[in-house]
Amino acid sequence: MAKLGFIGLGHMGSPMALNLIKSGHQVRVFDLSADAVNALVTQGAEAASSTQDVLDCAEIIFTMLPEGKHVRQVYLGEQGLLSKAPKGSFFCDCSTIDVQTAREVAKQAESLGHTMLDAPVSGGTKGAEAGTLSFMVGGKQQSFERVKPFLEAMGKNLFYTGASGNGQLTKICNNMMLAVQMLSTCEAFVLAEKMGLDKQTLFDVASVSSGQCWSLTSYCPVPGPVPSSPANNDYQAGFTAAMMLKDIGLSQMAAQDAGTETSMGKLSQQLYEKFIAEGQGEVDFSGIIKML
Repeated sequence: MAKLGFIGLGHMGSPMALNLIKSGHQVRVFDLSADAVNALVTQGAEAASSTQDVLDCAEIIFTMLPEGKHVRQVYLGEQGLLSKAPKGSFFCDCSTIDVQTAREVAKQAESLGHTMLDAPVSGGTKGAEAGTLSFMVGGKQQSFERVKPFLEAMGKNLFYTGASGNGQLTKICNNMMLAVQMLSTCEAFVLAEKMGLDKQTLFDVASVSSGQCWSLTSYCPVPGPVPSSPANNDYQAGFTAAMMLKDIGLSQMAAQDAGTETSMGKLSQQLYEKFIAEGQGEVDFSGIIKML
C-alpha cells in the first residue's frame, strides 16, 4: 500500500482516485468542491484541507485539472505545490494542457529537486470509471517506471512518449486527427444521404475499405451501424464538443509555437467553434453532423 495524493476531483479525477483506493492505496484528496471530496471520503479516501495538505507523507501526488492556467496556479502560484513540497517530491499531472505549460512546470520542478511527469489520458469518463484509460507520459523514463504500478490501477494502456511535454503533445496530435477524421466521416454520410445512398451500405463498405477509421467503426456519427455510439443515444456526450474544441485549440497553439501549418486542424477548430456558438458545447462531438 502506498500513500498517494490526488488533487482535482472532477468527472475524470474522482473515478481515477477511486480506482487507486480500490487498489488498496491510501489516498488523500483535495478539490474546491467539498461534495466531491466527501463523496470519496465515503469510499475510503482521506480529506485534505488544502493543496498543501496533500503533500504530507504522499509518495506521489496526482493532479487532474481543467486547463493550463489551473496547473500553473496549483504548481507555480504563491502557495503552489512546488515551492511548498519537501525536496524530492514526485508529481504526476494527468490534465490535458498546452505543451509549453507542461514543460515550464516540469523545468521548475526539476530545478527545485522534484520529479514531474505529464500524463494526459484518453478514454473519457467511461474509461476513468472502468480503469481502462490510456496514459501518454512525458518525463524521465525511470520516473515513468516508478509511477507505472499506480497508472495501471487507473488505466489499461501506458505509453512512454519521451521528454517532458511529449505526453501532452501526443494527446493533442491524436485528438487533432480524431477531430479531422470525425468531420470527414460526417461529411461522407451527409453526402451519401443527399444522393440517396443507404447509410448502412456506406458503413459496410467503408468499414472494410480505405475509409476505415475509429470515428467510423467505433463512434459512427449516424444512428444504426454502431449501436454503442452516441448517435444512438441522441448524441449524449461521451466526449463533449467543448472538450474537443479545447484539444484542437491546444493543437493549434502547438502548431503556432512550432511554426508549422495544420490547415485541417485549423478548419476543424473553426467548425467546432461554430457548432458550439449554436449552443451545442455539451453535445457529443460526433453530434456536429447535425450542423453539417
